[in-house]
Amino acid sequence: MKRNTVLQAILFDCDGTLVETERDGHRVAFNQAFHEMGLEVCWGIELYGNLLKTSGGKERMRHYFDREGWPPNTNPDNLIRELHRCKTGHFMKLTQEGRLPLRPGISRLIDEAIAADVAVAVCSTSNEKAVRAVLESTLGRDRMQAFRGIFAGDIVAKKKPSPDIYQLAADKMSIQPGCTVVIEDTRIGLVAAKCAGMNCLITPSLYSKGEDFSEANLVVENLDADEGVGLAVLQDLLTRFPDPA
Repeated sequence: MKRNTVLQAILFDCDGTLVETERDGHRVAFNQAFHEMGLEVCWGIELYGNLLKTSGGKERMRHYFDREGWPPNTNPDNLIRELHRCKTGHFMKLTQEGRLPLRPGISRLIDEAIAADVAVAVCSTSNEKAVRAVLESTLGRDRMQAFRGIFAGDIVAKKKPSPDIYQLAADKMSIQPGCTVVIEDTRIGLVAAKCAGMNCLITPSLYSKGEDFSEANLVVENLDADEGVGLAVLQDLLTRFPDPA
């Protein structure tokens, strides 16, 4: 059954969606932090792809050390906290150096949304400082000022695939889930968006290609694929699909 709804908001994931940060950003920064703190740990490209099944950087490290063994004479909570602080510093340096460009079509769609007064926000499990650094270095401060929210880090009790962060965004922004399109790159993000009652467009990243995206409203290589994804395409998703809730 078709619905007469109007697009109210676009919620972007950050890592892998806005920017291909995982392989050449976060993974590199984690390894730099391990080295700086004297740990003989190095996350290779394939290993990190498997670790991404655990959402959140602190949770990812805890999962790894639980499985591989903790360094001797360390307090796990203190170690995770210090590693994450160190890793965030290295990641922010990478972004400030301009080594992590936007994926195709991102800036165009954001500009189109801002011009049409469609709310734009970011919902990420990553550290808020790291997310802001990515946005500032790639989108610039002028675009950032037009964002309705940056929901990131430990702002909710449960991270994706829990819908908490998308539900929080809907509440804080006063938007209807069924009138919102989430743009994600992973199945974890897709599940979170759908459980929040939102529509979801998937642009697979380097690590998420091959995941099951069968519940997605639309899957495209990137936002510039074919004739490009714009507001008209997102509005069409709302009218062609039944209420995701």
